[in-house]
Amino acid sequence: MAMGLASASPRRRGRSRRRAAMAEINVTPLVDVMLVLLIIFMVTAPLLTSGVPIDLPDSRANPLDQKPDQVTLSIDRNGFVFVDDSRVAAGQLPAVVGRFGCETASAPLITVRADRAIDYGRVMAVMGELNRAGCRSISLVTNGSAEAP
Repeated sequence: MAMGLASASPRRRGRSRRRAAMAEINVTPLVDVMLVLLIIFMVTAPLLTSGVPIDLPDSRANPLDQKPDQVTLSIDRNGFVFVDDSRVAAGQLPAVVGRFGCETASAPLITVRADRAIDYGRVMAVMGELNRAGCRSISLVTNGSAEAP
């Protein structure tokens, strides 16, 4: 009789282990979804900076820190000027630049993106208007280059 009780007891323990609720979470689908989202954000983040397609020149300069109060001026291959993503009408650049508030203490950082095929004089004309408006903190945006000129 003692022998029968001892042999019945391990069977019950074995059955109760099979019926116990599973307490682990399968994280593989979660990791898969997070990796896909990471890739999507990595691909789309550079496109959010500016929507004007420009072929930038190469340079070995160090990258600048991004600031929240930053204004991007883009000059495309045809010489049209864009402030952020909106095109500036001909002759309206001085008025638009005057609204930046460069004379104030909280002046925004101005970044100029110019196509590599554009005439150098056109870039200097835009920078001259920025200078006339009092904008003294101007950065030129380029592509990174691995080789020295």
